[in-house]
Amino acid sequence: MVDLTAEMAGLWTALGAAPSHRGRLIMFVSAKTGEGASTVSREFARLAAVRAEKPVWLIDADLGRQEQQIQMIQHPERFGRAGSAVAASPDGSCFFALKPAFVDDAGRRVRPARLLTAKPFLGRRLYVSRFRQEALKAGQNAIILRQGDYWAALAHHADTVIVDVPAADRSDAAMMLAPFMDDVVMVVGERGDVGPSLGLRTQIASVGGRLSGVVINRATYQPPKALRRLIA
Repeated sequence: MVDLTAEMAGLWTALGAAPSHRGRLIMFVSAKTGEGASTVSREFARLAAVRAEKPVWLIDADLGRQEQQIQMIQHPERFGRAGSAVAASPDGSCFFALKPAFVDDAGRRVRPARLLTAKPFLGRRLYVSRFRQEALKAGQNAIILRQGDYWAALAHHADTVIVDVPAADRSDAAMMLAPFMDDVVMVVGERGDVGPSLGLRTQIASVGGRLSGVVINRATYQPPKALRRLIA
């Protein structure tokens, strides 16, 4: 597993001071699949948890590919051993809805938050979410909501909330969630085409998101002039 501690420490410093009254909300996204946003968000979460006074939460918002917990469980030497699962919503709110609605065997409607759990890592300094997608029935889908209730609630119980969303080339989740984040960090792969990244920057701004940084997913990579302008 790649060690990005030094790079994430630089990003932590570059983002500056967090809000004083609640936890900071930071979303990581890439324009294209495979550019490493999940790896970067996971490494940033690890660094944030070591420095934080209150727990840090990493929300895996890629509802179709839940991999963050799996990756951490496979590397206990880096993240510690996983603890028992807990509820991932402090007040029953959720950042997604289920279509059609989920009902239990008795026909009672189940709130979407019941399918969102989290496991603690690093001695309960870092909580990582997991959507129980295997519980869905045939024809059911999870849909990201364009509302901020869940994020506001979670931010009051965390030092930092890090959100890992799917790449923009296969989901519009980033556009749905960007308005509720304090910072959006874009991850660009070593050999990524700069065109989609420039387009993503424009899209984020158009929905009211705040692009606060760009991470090049290779320390030795020298970006082209167009990408250097994007970083600036």
